[in-house]
Amino acid sequence: MISIDSYGWIERFFGGPKSPHYDRIIDHTKADAIVTSVVTLYEVYRKVKRARGEETALEAVAALSQTKVIQIDHTLCLEAADYSLEHGLHMSDALVYATARQQDAELHTSDEDLKGLKGIVFV
Repeated sequence: MISIDSYGWIERFFGGPKSPHYDRIIDHTKADAIVTSVVTLYEVYRKVKRARGEETALEAVAALSQTKVIQIDHTLCLEAADYSLEHGLHMSDALVYATARQQDAELHTSDEDLKGLKGIVFV
């Protein structure tokens, strides 16, 4: 199992400099083996809608919806809070990180705040 945070998906959708790495990972992994936090859905939709409009944002969400989308529950909230306290993470980063850890998924990211944490593949 792998997880791609919003940074990675946004790179893919916008063709950013790190998109070849994210494209390779996403294209070579079955959709049901990719874990996606609902926080990532929020962040991708918001960013894409602001830059490219609602239709394109909904297309991006449709792509992410093919993956294994994980909802936030009480347990995940508490785990995220613990990661936030332990590593000084913002709420959204903590929730995405906790989701990946809970699902035993490697989290692929280019977010400096997550660099060096267990289970992170930094791009």
